[in-house]
Amino acid sequence: MGKRYFCDYCDRSFQDNLHNRKKHLNGVQHLRAKRVWYDLFRDAAAILQEEQSKKPCRKFLQTGQCDFGSNCRFSHMTEQDLEKLSAQVQGEQRSKELRQEGADVPLGTIEDWLEKRAKRLSAAQNN
Repeated sequence: MGKRYFCDYCDRSFQDNLHNRKKHLNGVQHLRAKRVWYDLFRDAAAILQEEQSKKPCRKFLQTGQCDFGSNCRFSHMTEQDLEKLSAQVQGEQRSKELRQEGADVPLGTIEDWLEKRAKRLSAAQNN
């Protein structure tokens, strides 16, 4: 049977040899899946900067869907989404400045964290 290689990004396995692994790691599907994975961990400031530099996607604004999905080169964020993201970035910057000044910043409660997590997961499922 031989060794098998399992790719965590793509959630698939294949026979492990140099040719197959190179072909998979340089493949479009793998590169997209890897980018999506790492995008989950980007900070809000980087996301905001990238989204503001893009033009809005006409198809997404008209119909609410885009055939290209996350691979679209245009922005799928509405004005309200950009405002929320901007507010989040400003809040993160304020709390960072307060920490640098040595002020005691109250850490949120577990209920606050769970509520934010639930909102983030529902937003991710809607997109």
